Amino acid sequence: MDDTILYRRTGPVAQITLNRPAKLNSITAEMVEGLHRAMDQAEADEGVRAILLTGTGKSFSAGFDLGTMEEEPDPAAMRAMLEADFDVIMRFWNSPKPTLSAVQGYVLGGGFELAMACDVTLAAGDAMFGEPEPKFGSGIVALLLPWLAGPKIVKEMLLFGNDRIPAHRAEALGLVNGVVAREALEDEALAMAKRAALLDATAVKLTKQAINRSYGAMGFETALRQALDLDVEIETTETEESRAFKRILNTDGVKAAIAWREARFAPAESETR
Repeated sequence: MDDTILYRRTGPVAQITLNRPAKLNSITAEMVEGLHRAMDQAEADEGVRAILLTGTGKSFSAGFDLGTMEEEPDPAAMRAMLEADFDVIMRFWNSPKPTLSAVQGYVLGGGFELAMACDVTLAAGDAMFGEPEPKFGSGIVALLLPWLAGPKIVKEMLLFGNDRIPAHRAEALGLVNGVVAREALEDEALAMAKRAALLDATAVKLTKQAINRSYGAMGFETALRQALDLDVEIETTETEESRAFKRILNTDGVKAAIAWREARFAPAESETR
């Protein structure tokens, strides 16, 4: 692994760590490749019986790194990039070994989707979850959220901009399995992963396969692929608003671009009286 993706084995547990803390572990294309290599290594090692995904620093991950957004993106290149992002998220859902994520701070966008794709998620009390992509004129890469939360919650988050769901509400919604103190997060996650390692490996592998097949029978994979197609459409559909947003984003940064969008719909003085 390069230094933005760390890999270590603790007994029967492979720990994969996002390691770009200065950028809130925002995920680059190189990190996507590193995650694939780490998963290859963990899945090929017969001594690994559970996989733990973590992030260094204050936050688990702020999502995929936006970098510079092209005003007129090439559809083929955009699809290839989004499919690569989608595939790495689904590695954790489809892995034959049990996967667990331990998250803290911001757990946003693609980082949230990585956490949701794991079989179990433990959160620190300071964790904050959300999918802010619509703020940026973007779509959701792996639309797992409707499969874990009801439509009212999903629409609140994605259509009404509630992209800051605190840990305890996320637990109540079934998005995480438990909330623990920040200082105990990694130890609790390792202990849970080691409990999975004590089970019969073949039984765990086939039981996970049975659970995932139940979702498959309900159209899980088809729905996710259809949502990915719509994400490509979102990312490649150009409007006057999207072009202006990208210009401001590229020249002045995220905060300025969001402020520009919000200012367009700020109530006039006469409307506030």
